[in-house]
Amino acid sequence: MVKGVIFDMDGLMFDTERLWDTFWEPCCRKLGLPQPGPEFMASGRGLAGENLLRHLAEFYPQIDPKVMLKEVYAIAAERFTRPVPCKPGLHELLEWLKKHHIPCIVASSSPRHMIENNLKNDHVDGYFQGIVCGDDVEHSKPDPDIFLKAAAQLGLPAKDCLVLEDSFNGVRAGHAAGAVTVMVPDLAQPDEEIKQLYTCCCHDLLEVRQLLEEGKL
Repeated sequence: MVKGVIFDMDGLMFDTERLWDTFWEPCCRKLGLPQPGPEFMASGRGLAGENLLRHLAEFYPQIDPKVMLKEVYAIAAERFTRPVPCKPGLHELLEWLKKHHIPCIVASSSPRHMIENNLKNDHVDGYFQGIVCGDDVEHSKPDPDIFLKAAAQLGLPAKDCLVLEDSFNGVRAGHAAGAVTVMVPDLAQPDEEIKQLYTCCCHDLLEVRQLLEEGKL
């Protein structure tokens, strides 16, 4: 059985991936850029730091990616001052982990203040022993750094941790970290590559709790 749980946030704990997708359109409109297409959205989920800047530069070479990122983060920061919907089973899973004294931590590519706002607005901040955000590591997902740092903060090797992720880049990072990696798909269903990387795929966080109860994780 796993000894600690590492939660992604966007699309895993909260229904925010759909919101993030809506932020790019006003960002591009304000900066006079073409509207983003499906490939831009899909390949950019879960990225942060230099990986996200490279992603922006690839699709929008005509502008400094830092300018684009600053604008979209400003839009997001305003929206995330208000509550966002949590994903099914989040509260039930957190209560089960608390009851069984299994520590958890958030490892998300989002800025720290946005993570803190979402946790506080949904009254779940007290369940977590800490937060690791994209700015805390040199290399963001799909590199494993964020999950390795989160496991270290729990005082556990990554192999004893369960990583919960919804994005392709997150699953890649969890696998690279050597963690037990479970995908709970949000906007994209796993393809053949991703199916080879995760331990299992769950419909929602209630199913994750069930597998833990049954000792299958």
